[in-house]
Amino acid sequence: MTSKKEIKKKIEELNQKIRYHERRYYVDNQPEITDDEFDQLMSALKRLEEKNPEFISPDSPTQRVGGEPAEGFPTVEHRIPMLSLDNAYDFEGLLEFEDRIKRLLPSEPIEYVVELKIAGLGVALIYENGVFTRGATRGDGTKGEDITSNLKTIKSIPLRIEDADSPPEYFEVRGEVVLNHQAFYEINREREMNGEPLFANPRNAAAGSLRL
Repeated sequence: MTSKKEIKKKIEELNQKIRYHERRYYVDNQPEITDDEFDQLMSALKRLEEKNPEFISPDSPTQRVGGEPAEGFPTVEHRIPMLSLDNAYDFEGLLEFEDRIKRLLPSEPIEYVVELKIAGLGVALIYENGVFTRGATRGDGTKGEDITSNLKTIKSIPLRIEDADSPPEYFEVRGEVVLNHQAFYEINREREMNGEPLFANPRNAAAGSLRL
């Protein structure tokens, strides 16, 4: 007869293995196993967790949310405001920006990095002891919408940070939820077939999809 200790160890091993293959598939784009093999791992984990619910962890791959996200979101307050960047519409605006930086940091060297802007839905991901516990939209910069469950449907967002031996008690990751053009066209094609209004652009589709 298998002991509880052995069952717990098997569940932890399956958790780790599935998270690894999720990363290889959804983040690295280099899957190492077939879809059928992955499904078998997930089924094995589900069976063990159903019989031993006391060993289900918040970051288990089975806790990713599927189906239809709930409508309406509670409001959460950002620990640190999510501020937006100012625009500069001409070269004089850039010079004024540099003058302000020099006044604030007179003795610091200034270096610039230029990147293409990727427009999406601004979100904050909160991790506590390495586990994803909450995700929120930028909102008005001070308060946003708690969309934790919806963000869990994005499989490239890790539910646990695996690379850190001793992750900080609290840290926050901020970025953009984006759609590539192919996904945008596929969503609009499906909406058109269903007689639904089309999204205007990929950013609009990314924001709208997370609120469905």
